[in-house]
Amino acid sequence: MEAASVSVASALARPCLAALRSSPMKIPSSLHRRLQFSTPFSWRQTIGARLFFRNQRPLSISPAHSRALHSLMVAKNSMNGVSSGVIKARPSYELRKKHSDSLVPDKKLSALREQFCKPGVGVDAYIVPSQDPHQSEFIAECFMRRAYISGFTGSAGTAVVTKEKAALWTDGRYFLQAEKQLSSDWILMRAGTPGVPSYGEWLNDVLKPGSKIGIDPFLFSSDAAEELKETLSKKSNELVYLSNFNLVDEIWKESRPKPPMNPTRVHDIKYAGVDASSKLSSLRSELVEAGANVIVISMLDEIAWLLNLRGDDVPHSPVAYAYLIVEVDGAKLFMEKSKVPNEVMFHLKKSGVTLQPYDALISEIERLAEQDAKLWLDTSSINAAVVNAFSAACNRYYESFGKKNKRRVAREISVGLQTKEGSTSHIDGPSVIYRASPVTFAKSIKNHAELEGMRQSHLRDAAALVEFWAWLEDSISKKERLTEVEIADRLLAFRAKQDGFLDSSFDTISGYGANGAIIHYKPEPESCSVVDDKQLFLLDSGGQYVDGTTDVTRTVHFGEPTLQQKDCFTRVLQGHIALDQAIFPDNTPGFVLDVFARSFLWKIGLDYRHDWLKRFGF
Repeated sequence: MEAASVSVASALARPCLAALRSSPMKIPSSLHRRLQFSTPFSWRQTIGARLFFRNQRPLSISPAHSRALHSLMVAKNSMNGVSSGVIKARPSYELRKKHSDSLVPDKKLSALREQFCKPGVGVDAYIVPSQDPHQSEFIAECFMRRAYISGFTGSAGTAVVTKEKAALWTDGRYFLQAEKQLSSDWILMRAGTPGVPSYGEWLNDVLKPGSKIGIDPFLFSSDAAEELKETLSKKSNELVYLSNFNLVDEIWKESRPKPPMNPTRVHDIKYAGVDASSKLSSLRSELVEAGANVIVISMLDEIAWLLNLRGDDVPHSPVAYAYLIVEVDGAKLFMEKSKVPNEVMFHLKKSGVTLQPYDALISEIERLAEQDAKLWLDTSSINAAVVNAFSAACNRYYESFGKKNKRRVAREISVGLQTKEGSTSHIDGPSVIYRASPVTFAKSIKNHAELEGMRQSHLRDAAALVEFWAWLEDSISKKERLTEVEIADRLLAFRAKQDGFLDSSFDTISGYGANGAIIHYKPEPESCSVVDDKQLFLLDSGGQYVDGTTDVTRTVHFGEPTLQQKDCFTRVLQGHIALDQAIFPDNTPGFVLDVFARSFLWKIGLDYRHDWLKRFGF
């Protein structure tokens, strides 16, 4: 019956395609490809009105063409086991497989909404981002609030909950994963797709004007919070900072993982190349030149580099949760004392750094305003709570002295070097200089020891990979049964034998067949695939070594790949070559160069979005 159904459906499809192709109406080549090869996709409107295609003008469809398209889609649906009938426009989230408990209200969402009306809250919606207070891409388990409330575990995404709706925004890397993990209580918003609003715009659409939207200001950069505030104000909506508590934590309660308290360690000078005292001295020179006398640093990698410290608070990343305030005559590290062994304490004292509790940062920020601080802040990374605390303290300062101008703030925004005339301010009382962190630029220029460490760590990592691939190819040729998880574990064992190995640099992406299309795919023992020589196998992995970090991706086939797979593989290689050979002016944006890498795939209607590749069988 199945063979007969496919045969009938194919017979139905052929005349429909022929009618469309022979008609005077121009059908974009991308439509031909989607009609021929893609699985059923959602239309924005019912067929018969107007069809829209990315980067193309609207396409008018006559009734005859509409009937042909409808018949074709019925045939396509028959080939894919979809019952025939009227094709209705449906958002992508409705295409997801409904969870078995779809009729049962989400208890977490219900509990979160109950928080909206509590004293001191009073909001109509709440936004739960992916970030920790340091705007880290990868975070400790205790900060995985968005994953807890939504069930979506990808590294990028924002959950928005109103009193009636719940929606999650994520980018093209995670569309497949989100479709699998979100329950039917959630709307999946495919960020970057035409017609999908930002979460600020969406809130303006679904909420009444004058609504209040709550956020935890520690989890938003100052720039992000200001941009959101401006968007919401277009409909007279208000962004409310809930600084004293996080609403997700209020329902997570005792089951929320404890903050990591792993001990820190000193990064040896033979790997660092420059001692912490010298780095701090150079930073202070930049402060003075810019007219500042203090800077707040919140990015964990910047603190680790500046103080030659390493930690183990974030999986696969050698960093520790901390803030750092550097003044012209001293420095304060905000970190729990239990994480600082004697060796590290001696190292800090030797570098002129004192230790303060992690939670004491805001009170110290307020003290700086009282002492007329000229504060350097990078609003792209520093959280909104810090900026708001200093701003409020400045207001109180000027009010207490009866100043006419409550906030005489020197504001400079710069992403590069400025002239002395443009970077110096002389103002009585506390003030702020907004500028990109100087540590970002200093850290990016590697010294001899750092460069040598990078080379040596890659050589040792390459040796481990050679051993691994030889083992895997031999095992596959012998028809040994190996799962994605077993392969990832074996790779870790090969790396662990190398000198200076600390950990993998991220969760190994061991993806066989269609799983390779899921970006940041993490195989699980109970659901992973068995790897053989029938399909493509993707391995994206890396190692953390005491002297460097590696990240290596390889796509292989242990048997005979199809002609289409060879074609796509070759086009990716062509893109790499084109990008490597490109000659371009200074300051050319990355998205311009991106065209060189993508153009060979575009020629056959493909792109980097891995959910598209999965639809084509890769």
